[in-house]
Amino acid sequence: MQIREWVSDFDPNILLADGFEEAIIGVCERFGMEAVAAYDRNKCIQILIDRDGMLYEEAEEFFEYNTIGAWVGDRTPVFITTFEPNN
Repeated sequence: MQIREWVSDFDPNILLADGFEEAIIGVCERFGMEAVAAYDRNKCIQILIDRDGMLYEEAEEFFEYNTIGAWVGDRTPVFITTFEPNN
């Protein structure tokens, strides 16, 4: 089963961010609120770099303005910045 199918099976009303399917990491649940799709922020930026040929700074700015900045209601996906300890 693919992650997009799994998310849809979890809740068919979850909104997904177009073009970032490879960055979906799961579903976020909060008490008293509907579940939302959860994405890895760094993977989303890497998709923009690889797919659209953007530099890191361009991809980050584009992502923050056009993706994180796109509120589509209570079902808007969340974008998680993962902890990466310095080794």
